[in-house]
Amino acid sequence: MVLSLQGLIPVPLREKVMAGKSSIWNNSCVFRQGESVFVQAPSGTGKTTLIHILYGIRTDYEGSVKWEEKTLNIIPADALATLRKSDISVIFQDLRLFPELTTLENLEAKRRLTNSVSEPQVLEWLARLGIREKAHSLGRTLSYGEQQRVAIIRALLQPFSWLLMDEPFSHLDKANTARAIELITEVVQQRNAGMILADLDE
Repeated sequence: MVLSLQGLIPVPLREKVMAGKSSIWNNSCVFRQGESVFVQAPSGTGKTTLIHILYGIRTDYEGSVKWEEKTLNIIPADALATLRKSDISVIFQDLRLFPELTTLENLEAKRRLTNSVSEPQVLEWLARLGIREKAHSLGRTLSYGEQQRVAIIRALLQPFSWLLMDEPFSHLDKANTARAIELITEVVQQRNAGMILADLDE
């Protein structure tokens, strides 16, 4: 699935975008499934805005975003829901776990909807990211780094052609970041998917 951006300008950041240089904003970009795209930029320049636009939860922009031939800001709601269900997964910066559910319950809520990964596989991924012992801990009791790892696994529990990530490793140390990158890369390659990572750091 091809992602095409044409003259994309987020309205709230218009002045900042037009005053600077960007390889994304106000440019013509084409990204093809299987590619890995790294967007590095300082705070306040629109990394989260970009991820939200690509996922279809922000429409306050000029220009166009197309997933294949689907223009994102004009497709019907049911078509957008289908696109998210089958082709686009996301790791939000604010994670969006359910604090009153356990780690496993947060993951099962996604896994049972998609049925694309087995429960033993989920437990294996928890072990690989060093949080197997947190399986029955409530979301609100997890550290932010633990929550990030749960959110990473959750994003992998559905079919996708593209994985969008907004600072997914910001609270992980180098060892845990390496484990998370290894798992993400493995799953993305298995699915011949593309990924877009927006972050402050290399």
